[in-house]
Amino acid sequence: MASETLVATVVALVVTASFPFYLYGAWYILDQEVVTWDVLIHHLKFITVGLLLTTVPVVTWMAPRFLDQLGGFAALHVFLGLQAYAMLLVALTGIVRIFQVKRQHDMYERGAADRDVEIDDLHENMGAWRGRLRVGVAGYVLFWMLAWLVGMVRFVSDYFLY
Repeated sequence: MASETLVATVVALVVTASFPFYLYGAWYILDQEVVTWDVLIHHLKFITVGLLLTTVPVVTWMAPRFLDQLGGFAALHVFLGLQAYAMLLVALTGIVRIFQVKRQHDMYERGAADRDVEIDDLHENMGAWRGRLRVGVAGYVLFWMLAWLVGMVRFVSDYFLY
């Protein structure tokens, strides 16, 4: 069986590797003038990889070991990580409703760019949903980065600074 230090190193690398997927996914969708179905799917492919690279190590290795490492830094790390996932849920409450309304209005079709319609005119709550999406995504990224930073400090102090 692999040593705990080796597993911790692999986990740290895998979680760190998720960040470029988040960045590219965000850049890609922000760079598009019109979000078609193909653009949305391309964006979600990268975001999904980022989420998997973060969530799989959390569920399979970090969470089961939490009670064995109970302490201040571990609690802070868990708190920040849970806040990140809570903010992801906030974002999802917005994106699901936006997706439903845009789908009802065929806004993901290739010709959608030719339509002269503001997204906020599609539904009376669209502004609130877009706000939830923005707050959720910004909160997720902020808490993810804080959790990652605390996790890296824990990693170095637990495995390399005896």
